[in-house]
Order: sequence, then structure tokens, then C-alpha cells
Amino acid sequence: QVQPVESGGGLVQAGGSLRLSCTASGSSFRSLGWYRQAPGKQRELVAEFTWVGNTNYANSVKGRFTISRDNIKNTVTLQMNSLKPEDTAVYYCNTNPIFFTWGQGTQVTVSS
Repeated sequence: QVQPVESGGGLVQAGGSLRLSCTASGSSFRSLGWYRQAPGKQRELVAEFTWVGNTNYANSVKGRFTISRDNIKNTVTLQMNSLKPEDTAVYYCNTNPIFFTWGQGTQVTVSS
């Protein structure tokens, strides 16, 4: 089954930025979004495109994260600015509701 492939994570200091990318073959007809899962916590939706093309963000990342997409390349990116230690998590992409098997994700670690 198709799995999205996430990349771009890393270690950054608080206040820094990272840019995550995701590709998923066969996703051209579906809108990919970004999820994250911190240790000991449930996976949560961070940012998404709605079916009409609008964007939604979790309150915790509004004003700091920006989701964008390239429909030709079937990629979605997440620009993360002003990162905080509480943003530390494994970040995944998938649709909402979930369609693809979860990929391996990409680790984002924000040090204080």
C-alpha cells in the first residue's frame, strides 16, 4: 500500500525554522495534511487543506506554520517558523480523513 514519504526534520534551537516535505504517489486527487505525534501523546492534526482548498491549522501553530502544496509534483510542504520545544514530535503527512498507510515520519526536535 502506498505510504507517504516525509523529509526535512532535524534538530533546531527554539526560535528557529524548518521546512518539511512530503510526497505520496497517487495523492493528486486528495489533499495531504500534516500530523505530529509527541512522545506519550496522541497523534494530532497540525495543518491541512480542506476539500475546497482552504487551509486549517491547529491553534498551537497558527501564525507560525504554513502549509503549501504542488499539485503537479504531488508534494506538500510545511514551513515551520518560531519553533518551540513543544513542537518536538515526529511529523507525518496523510489525508483527513486518513487514506494512506502511515509513513515513517520525520523527527523534529526543538531544543530550549
